[in-house]
Amino acid sequence: MLALLANLAGCGRKADVPPAARSTSAAPPTFAAPAPLEATVQARLDSLPAQSSFYARDIRTGREVAIRADQPMNTVSVIKLAVMVQAYRDADAGRLRLSERHRIRREEMRQGSGVLRMFTPGLEPTYRDLIAQMIATSDNSATDILIARVGLPRVNRLLDSLGYHETRLRMTIGDLFRGVWVRQDSANVRLTDRQVFDRGFPDDSATPNLYFNYVTDSTRWFGRSTAREIGLLLEQLELGRLASDASTEEMRRALLNQVWDTRLPQRIGERVPVGHKTGDWEPQIGNDVGIVFAPGGPIVMAAFTNANTGPMWRLNATLGRVAEDVLNAWSAAH
Repeated sequence: MLALLANLAGCGRKADVPPAARSTSAAPPTFAAPAPLEATVQARLDSLPAQSSFYARDIRTGREVAIRADQPMNTVSVIKLAVMVQAYRDADAGRLRLSERHRIRREEMRQGSGVLRMFTPGLEPTYRDLIAQMIATSDNSATDILIARVGLPRVNRLLDSLGYHETRLRMTIGDLFRGVWVRQDSANVRLTDRQVFDRGFPDDSATPNLYFNYVTDSTRWFGRSTAREIGLLLEQLELGRLASDASTEEMRRALLNQVWDTRLPQRIGERVPVGHKTGDWEPQIGNDVGIVFAPGGPIVMAAFTNANTGPMWRLNATLGRVAEDVLNAWSAAH
């Protein structure tokens, strides 16, 4: 069953970013999207048997599409973006040496997405490697190692200082997965991270309801945000306002190296580079946020779908069409 959870995830396409997309000019004023585009996007999202929200902004022109964009949503792995930003800011400040190696212990391994759990304990990736894996493969082991290194409270203080009051990292991956077992039996609260890793995930006839109830319980969200706040965070990243030029380029490259391309890039990824990050708890959650490097300038998009009761292929296809709608409309207008 846990092909589902093997995607507490991420997404992307490897491609060069056009020089025009790298402008660091001041953000333009905001303009409402043309009514037909916003209506089309909303109709697509409303066709899904899921709670959905969406935000897109053309960084060059300031045009926006906002559908329930201020509704707090369960980010799952999308919140790993904030951990990446904190790590690179620490590197810029001299608090973290990205070339330093970390020896991975069995106690630090996490189930779900990523590849590090498949290796023999003792592997020594650099912190730069860990960040790359946290984004490109949404590696959960790398994520908890980095949260321990930069500090969960510091990530949230950074978000607050940047004005993102709805966006928060709520817990570690270890706590998130332990909570599944606790939901099944309160005595499991005593399980260590290693015991949770060794057990894997519950997998019986009761688990579909267990997972649905768990991921829709806002007290158990790994991360919380809105489509608008994540979109604006990505805009700040692209404009170089979160870190040094070198760190910004590395973060941009991490997003472009994403390995899953079934949502936002599904229909546009062959036309334009898309640097993005997904967040999954399939089939209940399928999120995707990123930067579309369109010829006329970068477009940030953030799509959240929670409490999904339909097939994932339909959710994925819908988000792919939404991204195509926005790109086509705004490309034609340039």
